[in-house]
Amino acid sequence: MAPTTSRAARSTADKGSHALIRRLSAGADIDSLRSRLGTASERQPELAGLRLWDEPVAAGADDPAAEERRIREIGRSVAGVARLTVLTYADGAADLLIVAHRDRLGRSGLGALADLAEGTDVTVTFPAEPGPRPGPAAWGLGEPTGRGEPLRVAVPVTRARVGDAKQASAVARDAVAATLAHYRLADSAAFTVFVDDSVSCHTTRNPDDDEDAPSLGALALAVGTAEAGTDPAVGVFVVETGQDRYIPFSAAPFPVTVTVQVTPERGLAAVLTTEDSVMAPVGAEQFAHVLGALLDAYALGTTDAALDEVARLPEATAAEIIERGRTAGRTGFRPTTIPAAFTDIVRAQPDAPAVSDHATTLTYGELAERGGRIAAGLRERGVGPGDHVAVCLGRDVDTVATMLGVMMAGAAYVPVDPAYPAERLAYTVADAAVKTVVTAAADDETFPDHPKVTTAELLASSPADRADRADGVDGAAGSDPAGIAYVIYTSGSTGRPKGVAVPHANVAALVDATRGDMSLGSSDVWSFFHSSAFDFSVWEIWGCLLTGGHLVVVGADTARSPEDFHDLLTARGVTVLSQTPAAFAALQEADARKGTALAVRLVVFGGEPLDVRMLQGWFRRHPATRCRLVNMFGITETTVHVTAQTVTPGDVAAVSRSVGRALPGWSVSVRDRRGAVLPYGVPGEIWVGGAGVADRYLNQPELTAARFVDDPVTGTRQYRSGDLGRLAPDGRLDHLGRIDSQVKLRGFRIELDEIRSVLLADPGVTAAAVTVHQAVAGDSATARLEAYVVVNGDRDVDDIRRRMASYLPAYMVPSTVTPIAALPLTINGKVDSARLRELVRSAPEPAAGPAPADTGTDTGTDTILSQVLSAWSEVLGETAEPDDDFFESGGNSLLAVRLSGSLRRAGLPAISLRELYIHATPTELAELFARRTQDASA
Repeated sequence: MAPTTSRAARSTADKGSHALIRRLSAGADIDSLRSRLGTASERQPELAGLRLWDEPVAAGADDPAAEERRIREIGRSVAGVARLTVLTYADGAADLLIVAHRDRLGRSGLGALADLAEGTDVTVTFPAEPGPRPGPAAWGLGEPTGRGEPLRVAVPVTRARVGDAKQASAVARDAVAATLAHYRLADSAAFTVFVDDSVSCHTTRNPDDDEDAPSLGALALAVGTAEAGTDPAVGVFVVETGQDRYIPFSAAPFPVTVTVQVTPERGLAAVLTTEDSVMAPVGAEQFAHVLGALLDAYALGTTDAALDEVARLPEATAAEIIERGRTAGRTGFRPTTIPAAFTDIVRAQPDAPAVSDHATTLTYGELAERGGRIAAGLRERGVGPGDHVAVCLGRDVDTVATMLGVMMAGAAYVPVDPAYPAERLAYTVADAAVKTVVTAAADDETFPDHPKVTTAELLASSPADRADRADGVDGAAGSDPAGIAYVIYTSGSTGRPKGVAVPHANVAALVDATRGDMSLGSSDVWSFFHSSAFDFSVWEIWGCLLTGGHLVVVGADTARSPEDFHDLLTARGVTVLSQTPAAFAALQEADARKGTALAVRLVVFGGEPLDVRMLQGWFRRHPATRCRLVNMFGITETTVHVTAQTVTPGDVAAVSRSVGRALPGWSVSVRDRRGAVLPYGVPGEIWVGGAGVADRYLNQPELTAARFVDDPVTGTRQYRSGDLGRLAPDGRLDHLGRIDSQVKLRGFRIELDEIRSVLLADPGVTAAAVTVHQAVAGDSATARLEAYVVVNGDRDVDDIRRRMASYLPAYMVPSTVTPIAALPLTINGKVDSARLRELVRSAPEPAAGPAPADTGTDTGTDTILSQVLSAWSEVLGETAEPDDDFFESGGNSLLAVRLSGSLRRAGLPAISLRELYIHATPTELAELFARRTQDASA
């Protein structure tokens, strides 16, 4: 039976009132009822002033309109001890409704009043003192917002049978606990069960991420009494109906209120009451469905059943959720290749600036000509359709031209960062089976087993009169949109990175999906900030060039200096800026210090989760009406971006985790471990479908089959992201982090298991763990990788670190490598990450060395050193020693900017990022500052 939702009339009644409905005997005399109540008032003065109202209802007693009328009467305000109303229905039936404040008249008092009205000689008992009033005020929840309409949802309980109210209370307790666990609210939302006037407050736990499918029995065992002061978010009222229908509240006293009634046949009937500011109507229906299934399961004793199986949604509901998470593609979009789309722009504006670096600017026509010459040179070296060409170049216009030329030749480019260790570069080009490597220097020995060529050589071997031109790219413009445009390698859990093959059509679809909404066009100037080996660069390069914008390549030194980058944005008039939140945090600090105007109208965040609270200062300086901030969730395997959410100051105040709706042509859904669709609001794995799903992982058919799946629900190809999220009823997605050990740090996707695998390959390491530590909560710039190793013999930690640096890129090398005696384990035999830092903190301090001799003089260096140490500790969040290396202690370029600011606030001279790299310890910095002070006074 599907739950039914009704919008109850908004009530002005006190949320501490309750009600009783009694069906009167046929032919009941209303005047006799009034007379009996009057006589009772003479005997009990507390009942003086009672009135009985008589209202006709133009509907039968079982008609939905009659139920709406009963709800409306119950919700009306109460004056005096109680309000009594007789509703007489069109079919001759009649109900007596009694509404009273709980602190004036208890549950038994309601029944006694009904007995008096029907002629039974009873005495109505009153509470000796006002009792606790269930509701937000009593439980510290605060008043409801009042923005939403009240909702009442029938909970579909169909099979439950219980013995009495006590058993019903246990069933309700376990079912509500399991429902909260399914929604992963159990850690933060205790609940209260009322049986008559007795109250018990409960809490539970969320199912462990590593549990395959928690059973109902295990969840029931985990339910316990909440600690004192816990604020229940859910109130559960358990009542036995008997001859009366008891309504334990007139207006829902809790954000979520559940009434469970034991029927005369010992079955259960339940109603969920909330507001649509707490749950959307469709979300409330799904919550009620899960609760009803669990009430049935616990009442039937099927506690060995898995939670996600019992709570599974009907197929029709699942299909509706899938549709809600899908955004239709733009009408008229035709898949194409990147060169073909680029050619259209070249024909429209050949003389417009296309790409610039610090020394060179190429127009669209010049870029097309240079790309065509590179393509011709590659063909002369045997490169053809379907081949892979590695591009290992620095940050300049030739990197962009080479990528374009590779695709013009019909091949796919494989971007590799020259800063990566040689072993990683060699593995990448070998795994991708590249035809050739385009490098900056012909004598580069990084790729000894692969043919190499420089961009200059390709251009020299391809004269302009033989080069492919924009108006005839020798078939490249008409090549297959399903062909692979590029292969980008991401971190892999096996200890080796994995290559993601992305078709041309995916990139064309991404540009088409965002062009209109973001007003991307020829008047825009984009920054190319990120490494070409990071998929954010795909968005920066082709998002710009395929919409006619001007791409400004950011040099490596400039990218590492927020001040210099800010100057570049100002000088070049950049309008479209793409940033990871960590990088933007440093830029934002530089922006606050400089105060110069920016032309930036659009900031796109990606690469890692965004904590919107960091944007408060930006909004004060750059109002949302002038600069739009867009938070985008995406994955390499789904072509950079999947969703988009415009961030507003309201989102900042609400600490929103929304990443928005799917882009046109994309779809998102949230699934359980078995791939079943989860209700709105229930966290699970994000599945992505539609135009952005990549082709495959190179050379990893098993992993491809496991992650790129044919969805049995929709029949379409989907990518299982491994990210945790929840879908809202409006189709917006909340991103909640990673399910597995993969993390995003300063925009780079990192498999912690890959780092651990490299550590364990060291002959001197017998056990290892890698964690991410964030010194300041909510500040991603303070996040760092930390490694813990159990070493064999006298293996030196510095040697372990050097070995890691030869296999891993710099961003994956942990800031600290700490030797420990043994890895701490949880009860499940897994590494207890929370205890790792405790072991280090509890380790005995090394014996203090001899105190420095007192020379009797003070050069000021000691005072400066104290200031440096204080600033150092403020930025890194840990006590610093004079000889600690800033970068080995967890520092990075973002934190270096903060250290420079902290030193300036202490009255010390400003330092550049380059100077900090050279003078990387507090002692060296203090000596540098002392020399500057002496020079200034000389």
